[in-house]
Parts: sequence; C-alpha cells; structure tokens
Amino acid sequence: MSPHKPEWTLGVEDACATQVLEGVSDAHDGTAFSPPLRLKNASAPKGRLLTTEEYVKGVLHGDRTMLSRAITLVESNATRHFDLAQAVVQGILPYTGNSVRVGITGVPGAGKSTFIEALGTWLCAQGKRVAVLAVDPSSSVSKGSILGDKTRMERLSREANAFIRPSPSGGTLGGLTRKSRETLLLCEAAGYDVILVETVGVGQSETTVRSMVDFFLLLVITGAGDELQGMKKGVMELADAVLVNKADGANAMKADATRVEYERILHYLRPATEGWVTRAYTCSALENTGIREIWGVVEEFMRSVSTSGVLAERRKKQTLAWVYGMVEDHLRKSFYDCPAVAANRGEVERAVVAGELSATQAAAKLLHLKGQASRQ
Repeated sequence: MSPHKPEWTLGVEDACATQVLEGVSDAHDGTAFSPPLRLKNASAPKGRLLTTEEYVKGVLHGDRTMLSRAITLVESNATRHFDLAQAVVQGILPYTGNSVRVGITGVPGAGKSTFIEALGTWLCAQGKRVAVLAVDPSSSVSKGSILGDKTRMERLSREANAFIRPSPSGGTLGGLTRKSRETLLLCEAAGYDVILVETVGVGQSETTVRSMVDFFLLLVITGAGDELQGMKKGVMELADAVLVNKADGANAMKADATRVEYERILHYLRPATEGWVTRAYTCSALENTGIREIWGVVEEFMRSVSTSGVLAERRKKQTLAWVYGMVEDHLRKSFYDCPAVAANRGEVERAVVAGELSATQAAAKLLHLKGQASRQ
C-alpha cells in the first residue's frame, strides 16, 4: 500500500516524520472480507433483539458478528434477556463438545497474553480455528473493566481463524462464571477447534478454572520468589503442566534451573489428572521457542484422557458442578430479591453493628424471613 499524500503535503519525499496511509475499506482486523450472513428482517433497527433461530443459525454458520452478539446476550444482566439467552444456549448445545479446552493462568507479569498470542498464531498457521476468552479484572469501585487484551494480541487479532473475546470478571472469584462457560459453548458451536481461557491471575480463587477446561496450564517465570509458596502450591496441584516462560537470552539458564526446581516439587504432588504425570517445561513466547513442544504435550494429554475415558468423566462432573453452581446463584439472588428480607435488612444490620445480635443470629433471622415469604 503506497503512502497517501494529503493536500497539505510539503511536496518533498520523506520530508515528514509521519505519513498518512489510505484506510481499509473492504475488511477489518486484517482479516479477509467475507459477506455477512443475511438474516430475515435485516432491515430492522440494529438494536432490536433477534429471534432464537436467528442467533442459533448465525452462530452455527460461524458468523463472527452473530457470535459476538450472542455472547453479549448471555453476558447481559438484564432479566428480559435471560430466557432468550438460555434458549440460544439450548439451541447450540448439540453442536458443542468437539474442541480442546485449555485454561491458562499465572502470576501477573508471567506473559500470559504474549504466550497466548504466540500459541494462537502458531495454531492458526497449522489450520486450527482458535477462540481466546480473556477474563479482565473488574474494578471494585467503578465496576468497569479496561478489556484491553485484544489490543495486546495485535498479531493474533489479525488472524482470520482467530476470535478474541475479552470479558469482565464482574468481581467473581477467578473471573469464571456461568457466562464464561456459556461463552465457551457458543465458541465451540461456531466451529472453533481450540478454546484458550485466560484468567485474571493466580491465586487460590483461580482454581475454578479447572471446572470448565480439559487441560490446565500454569505459567510461571524465574525470580518470582519461593516456588513453594502456599498460593502457588494450591494451583500447582491442579495443573496438568507447568510452563516457565521468558526462557530467552541471559534468562535461559535461569529458566531451565527453575524448571528443574518445579519438577522436584511436582514429584511430591498428586497428579491433577488420573493417569497423567504433570511435568514442567520452558518456552519463550517472545522468540516463539517451545510453543510447538507445549502444544504437543496438550495433544498427548488429550489422546491419553480420551482413550482412558477420563475426559468424558471429567466433562460430566463439570456439567453437574455447573448445575449446582447455578442453583447457588439462583438461591442467592432469590434471597436478596425477597421483599421481606429487603424490608428488615437494615434493622438487622443495625442490631449486629450495635452488638445486640450475633452474626449467626442475624443470618438465622433473615433466613427465617425468607422462608416465611416462600411459604406464603
């Protein structure tokens, strides 16, 4: 593409510090242009809700715009969207379960986004369709999120076979919620072969990542402190592989030493998956070394657990855990939405603060009010 010369140009070649390039008119994100799926009532206002059939058809056809709209629908907290969102999820359910689900977590600064971009770009080059679900931390004050992971994965976002969806954690532990699971199912139904789930960081609360993925990868770096810290140990017990990133330049020897140290620790821990031995590896996301090897580990893992039946059993347990997690969410919402609880909550809280009621007595009183309201 040749530089576009505006009317205010100096007329001297390369005389300016910056140049203006012509815009792209037939595509976006560097991907090849493809005509959008034509749906019924396409002339309707853009903001209108589509029907269940339109959402399902668009997702199954791999329409990226429709997939994004479906994800926005299931992420909505509006009560009026709930039934439609669940109908859409029910509609695509028979077409799910065929992808490789990989969860990736690690300490802040471990290079999770850089590693995911390197891995995702390599997978796309191998002909795979890759979806990245990046969970971004929400502010406890403003409740907002930056959602900047797509901007950080510049090369991957230009891949025609890649789909990146940053989502707010919403303050939930680990950022993984019902919405994250349903987003994963939508991406599977849209035909993505590999689903990479990036979490907000490492910690005991992050272990919920295991409840929605097949393979759990822990990303670590050298010089991050004692590898035997309780926080890391809690996550290591759930990891199917530990990957030491940034093994490049002068840090390569230190990274290998760290890998050996993690191997020693893993030797004394119970494997996270039956029939699989968790090992430690090294890579450099910056130099794209070790990327092919770690994906080979994932493929070997999937072959092993698929043959042994461990994968099918794991997914069954994950689905049941999802059901009861939803029950807990509904009970919590039902409790706080109860008019009797709302009417007496302030008085009960005042009594607890004043020392007139213990926390246990206060909880019992509020639950009694909820029980009475449910029986009426």
